[in-house]
Amino acid sequence: MTREQLEHAIRAACDVVGEHEVYVFGSQSIFAQFPEVPATLKMSAEADISPRHRLDRVEYLNTIGEDSPFHQAHGFYVHGLPITQAATLPAGWEE
Repeated sequence: MTREQLEHAIRAACDVVGEHEVYVFGSQSIFAQFPEVPATLKMSAEADISPRHRLDRVEYLNTIGEDSPFHQAHGFYVHGLPITQAATLPAGWEE
């Protein structure tokens, strides 16, 4: 996945869950600080994304998930997970 593809995935995820912000975590989160990364870090076709506020809509992300029409059309997909269940985060991480 390239940074441009990740940005597309983020826009699509925001549209699907009806939010302006989502959390990106996992291997693709490196693009937030380093837009240009080695090719080996671009191998993943998935972006781990969680709605920021509407965790009740995380399942909506399945519509752009693995084997979806979105995945077939673009060659990458969103893996929707609630961030609270997907990552071990330190106290105060949201700030």
